[in-house]
Amino acid sequence: MTEVIPAPRAVEGPMRCGVPLEADTTLWAGPGTGTTERWLRATLGAALGLPLPPGPQDARNAVRLLLDDTLEPEAYKLSVVVNRGIEIRGGSAAGVFWGAQTLRQLLGPDAFRRAPVRPGTTYGIPHQIIEDAPRFRWRGLMLDVARHFMPKDGVLRHLDLLAAHKLNVFHFHLTDDQGWRVQIKRYPKLTEVGSWRARTKFGHRASPRWEEKPHGGFYTQDDIREIVAYAAERHISVVPEIDIPGHSQAAIAAYPELGNTDVIDTTSLTVWDNWGVSKNVLAPTDNTLRFYEGVFEELLDLFPADAAPFPQFSGFVHIGGDECAKDQWKQSPTAQARIKELGLADEDALQSWFIRHFDNWLSARGRRLIGWDEILEGGLANGAAVSSWRGYQGGITAARAGHDVVMCPEQHVYLDHRQDAGVDEPVPIGYVRTLEDVYRFEPVPPQLTEAEARHVLGTQANVWTEVMEDPARVDYQMFPRLAAFAEVAWSALPAPDERDFADFEQRMTVHYRRLDALGVAYRPPGGPLPWQRRPGVLGRPIEGAPPNV
Repeated sequence: MTEVIPAPRAVEGPMRCGVPLEADTTLWAGPGTGTTERWLRATLGAALGLPLPPGPQDARNAVRLLLDDTLEPEAYKLSVVVNRGIEIRGGSAAGVFWGAQTLRQLLGPDAFRRAPVRPGTTYGIPHQIIEDAPRFRWRGLMLDVARHFMPKDGVLRHLDLLAAHKLNVFHFHLTDDQGWRVQIKRYPKLTEVGSWRARTKFGHRASPRWEEKPHGGFYTQDDIREIVAYAAERHISVVPEIDIPGHSQAAIAAYPELGNTDVIDTTSLTVWDNWGVSKNVLAPTDNTLRFYEGVFEELLDLFPADAAPFPQFSGFVHIGGDECAKDQWKQSPTAQARIKELGLADEDALQSWFIRHFDNWLSARGRRLIGWDEILEGGLANGAAVSSWRGYQGGITAARAGHDVVMCPEQHVYLDHRQDAGVDEPVPIGYVRTLEDVYRFEPVPPQLTEAEARHVLGTQANVWTEVMEDPARVDYQMFPRLAAFAEVAWSALPAPDERDFADFEQRMTVHYRRLDALGVAYRPPGGPLPWQRRPGVLGRPIEGAPPNV
């Protein structure tokens, strides 16, 4: 088996003889393969110092790209044939691009740098044929930039890391109690006020430590357009998340009329500087509905449904919908009057009404709502989908009701959870989820029938950044576990207990060198390096094995 991650379906070879990539290697790109053609010259060519000029299709030792409608949409066939060159066939432009990611891995760690470290070197690839296709359509990563802001260049870097692992959905968590990160021109205070907090809790909310300086930032609308276009060139769909009706204190701090003004003085609220679940939630008023309709109108323009050349998920909009505290609604005469007016049973039903309003609003505009599994409570429109985070059960319920599901159970693929039980593990949160644990994660629960399982669009790893104060901490929590997750999402693996983790570990010894070349500050197999530790900073470790619920 070749040292590729995620593991391909079938490999013929490799053999000793091979095909060289050198200064006179040409690149022929058939119709519809322009994204890969541009990427090969701009990224692979730059790394190896190869111009890859255009050349004829039948040139000896050329690189050839072409579409092949006999293949599945994201499938590819990579042929490295002596005296014939390198050919990548894809069932779509995305398939060709994923084949190019495999080609890059075959060329070695030098191919993951931004400039050549061995100019003039001829890079040879052994004769082989790789046929490959993904198991799941949705192979995602959720990145929380609300708790700790990540500047635009960092987001673009993570899109490159997703592409290198054949992940194709970027769930962009843009708002929360601790910050609003996207410019909305009709509501300028969302970023003028809502994007900055005065200070930040350092560690878990039980920690006594604070970073006593303002923290924040936001993406302009042109920043967002750039991120979406950059992702599209890499065949990644971007799914934005605007949290409603909970996790909204930053918005209420900017526009106090959005909150429950008959319960508390919302003008006194600031962007939250602590972690956890804020009690300050949106008021269920017509004014709030119109305000967020205005937000979503601008958002739909920034995240067009046809954003990617293979835009299977670009029409989704995530509305959060989780962890909405009902305390203020129970005390609010306005909220209680709304419950009575609508003939609802209680505050939980009021939240469902709120979600269904935007479900219908988005559907009327040709979009699809997706939200955390709490949105199931009260029923959903036919086209809505569910991110199952509290375990498998929400996904099982949704699939049985005919709704599409993305499996991302907290107990298995929340990458903010700690990687080891050792005392040096920085700011330990949640259950221990080792590299092997993630590798043995199974997205489709056995309780589903074959027909129900077809509603599982795929799976997603989530990265919540409360205790990740800088990009190096994000790297540490994500890697190397994201490589294991990518193989789970892409490859046709056997049942969890039958998976060959030893083989994966062996391939990871090569992959660590690729991550080194990319500058990824991953957790080493032997444990955190001295500068990766955070001695004395309180976390929230949970002992024992996580429940399989």
